[in-house]
Amino acid sequence: MIDEQQQYPAEQTDHPHRLSIVIPMYNEEDNVRPMATAVNEALSQYRNPWELIIVDDGSVDKSIPIMREIATQYGAHVRIVPLQRNFGQTAAMQAGIDAARGDVIATLDGDLQNDPRDIPRMVKRLLEEDLDLVAGRRKDRQDNLLRKIPSFFANRLIVKVTGVALHDYGCTLKIFRTSILRQIRLYGEMHRFIPAWIAAATTPARIKEEVVNHHARQFGSSKYGLSRIYRVLLDLLSVYFFMRFRSRPSHFFGRIGLILGFIGSSCLLYLGGVKLFLHENIGGRPLLLLAILLIVIAVQFLTTGVLSEMVSHTYYEASNQRPYMIREPERLQIDDDQGWKKPA
Repeated sequence: MIDEQQQYPAEQTDHPHRLSIVIPMYNEEDNVRPMATAVNEALSQYRNPWELIIVDDGSVDKSIPIMREIATQYGAHVRIVPLQRNFGQTAAMQAGIDAARGDVIATLDGDLQNDPRDIPRMVKRLLEEDLDLVAGRRKDRQDNLLRKIPSFFANRLIVKVTGVALHDYGCTLKIFRTSILRQIRLYGEMHRFIPAWIAAATTPARIKEEVVNHHARQFGSSKYGLSRIYRVLLDLLSVYFFMRFRSRPSHFFGRIGLILGFIGSSCLLYLGGVKLFLHENIGGRPLLLLAILLIVIAVQFLTTGVLSEMVSHTYYEASNQRPYMIREPERLQIDDDQGWKKPA
């Protein structure tokens, strides 16, 4: 279980590092300039090099021209990553992570609801407590009930399935150790499950959460509604499978097959006893058809498990991947020394 949060002082850490801030944005023309201003003001006295990466997720409004003006205004430490079309928040976040050069990565929403002033405090906790992830917790969330209630139940369900006990999976403001974040890839709409993916690469004891500020949206409208609920459920099933059965898929499918096979075989034994000892006709009983169907499905699950195991072995061998990960020392020296906001 993740411990309850403590309030940490806002001063910066003395640990040398380079910080990359990743902000995916889609049709946020009214928020681009205020967000960039807020980040630069919050980190104006930051004692370590940092960069701001704004990913445009195929916006069709005036976001791109405004982003380019901002990059010219603030300098080379503000970088724009324009995507060809709208790929979704997860893909946009992965694009920003791929472009990041720091050994610490911060992610936050582009709608001004996250507060960039929380970043130094969270980075300090990550480095000084030797953590891999510090996730924001919006304790005083400024959203309506239509967003709060589904999020409440979704968070409880995700904790139950993944075993990573965070209070607020939906908060985009998170601080990552880059060496760990590089070991996972985000697909589909997996951005809300990043802590669970991180837990697959490290121990949950190195994942903490920090209470952060949260503001009501000032401009534009939310891009997410109740329609995301079914996507969360489907993605959660994928997370559960990959976290626990990625290297042994036969255990997942085999367990289901054995359960169904046991039920089907028990039904057949019962019907056999009725036929032999009670001399009753069982040919027209629905239970007979159900038992046969369960056994057929059980065989299919068992063979699927064997085939999945073969595919898993082929994947690890062909991609040179291993079913384990080794922690490597952090590399604080980065070859490319250009485009950083240097401390004053």
